[in-house]
Amino acid sequence: MEIIKVERADHHGIVAGVIHDLGLIKFIDSCVGVDDGEKITTGEAIAGMIINGLGFTDRPMTLTPQFFQNCPIELLFRDGVVAEDFNRFKLGRALDSVYSFGCDMMFAQLAKLACKMEGIETRFGHLDTTSFTLTGDYDSSSDEHAVKVTYGYSKAKRPDLKQVVHEMMVTQDGGVPLISKTWDGNTSDNEIFTARSKALIESLEKSQNPCYLIADSKLYSESNSAHLKEFPFITRIPNSINLVTDTIEKAGNVQNLLKLNLH
Repeated sequence: MEIIKVERADHHGIVAGVIHDLGLIKFIDSCVGVDDGEKITTGEAIAGMIINGLGFTDRPMTLTPQFFQNCPIELLFRDGVVAEDFNRFKLGRALDSVYSFGCDMMFAQLAKLACKMEGIETRFGHLDTTSFTLTGDYDSSSDEHAVKVTYGYSKAKRPDLKQVVHEMMVTQDGGVPLISKTWDGNTSDNEIFTARSKALIESLEKSQNPCYLIADSKLYSESNSAHLKEFPFITRIPNSINLVTDTIEKAGNVQNLLKLNLH
């Protein structure tokens, strides 16, 4: 008698399918390299954490092997892969490898690859920041690379809480994230936009088509003017600049004169 075994992939099959269609595993492995002695690659470990995170969110990441015990793991990955391969030591080494390569750089390259595969227009990039409030005590001295959780201008209207600032640039077509970075809680938008503009100069120069950076008035500042002249941008010039207030005042005077003439 033939024995048939039934396994449920649920929505994890869709997630794994998207991961494979985007070539995420091969892309990560091409960035950090592959060790012939490892049972699963860094790309597979990261893919496992993604699938776990989208279906096991109430458990710590260290229990990833437990999560895959009830999944058709060979269908989600490949033959020979078992749940125990996703142990906390392998996941930790995988995260270290991605960190050494550069999380922000890898994210940006992967986003660009995904947009190209899906035909998403990336000519217009919308840049903005937001703040996330946090409670509790944070010792930044324990990790020199960690962001500083501290007080700053609170966009959430909670100046009593510490925060971190998150920067993101998305496509106008579909709002797909292109760039993501976390900053210290007291970092100003002017500082973030200036640093981003400087970093974008080289990448925009290599672009085959003209690309435009879109952001609010914090993009336009004296410190950032040298960078902005290197590529097209769209913004609103802030009222803090005298030329702007003078122009608005002159426009108002002209409008008043026109009204008087009409009467």
